[in-house]
Amino acid sequence: MTAEPTGAVRPTVLFVAVRDAGRSQMAAAYLTQLADGALNARSAGIRPAARLDPAVVDAMAEDGIDLSSAQPAEVTVESINNAQMVVTLGSGGDCPVIPGRRYEDWDVDDPAGQSPDGVRAVRDDIKHRVQQLMSELQPALHPDAQ
Repeated sequence: MTAEPTGAVRPTVLFVAVRDAGRSQMAAAYLTQLADGALNARSAGIRPAARLDPAVVDAMAEDGIDLSSAQPAEVTVESINNAQMVVTLGSGGDCPVIPGRRYEDWDVDDPAGQSPDGVRAVRDDIKHRVQQLMSELQPALHPDAQ
């Protein structure tokens, strides 16, 4: 959790993939954009790559999101402890499970090695899933709006 200056706490969603070079980075970027400061989005990998997949960076730039300076990170027990929700993308069986966290596993294709159109299809699938997740989280983030 991250403390706000006012004392409020923003929940954290951690997206975990195998390399943290594509899917998890896309999901975290979309959630950051859609949440508009209402929560924290992070990404991590089981075996992080040295850098993001350039095709992923290009596909996200086409949708107005700059991932050119993003770096893969390794998932740790601490990163999971700091999250209220963990979404795995192709790494569910390898991701540490800590009681008290909400877990979801998204069956999303790996964009690695795909054509530009294939990467765009993965991007669009992830964007749709993140939009769905935000619609589920929205009532909890803004309980006074009900």
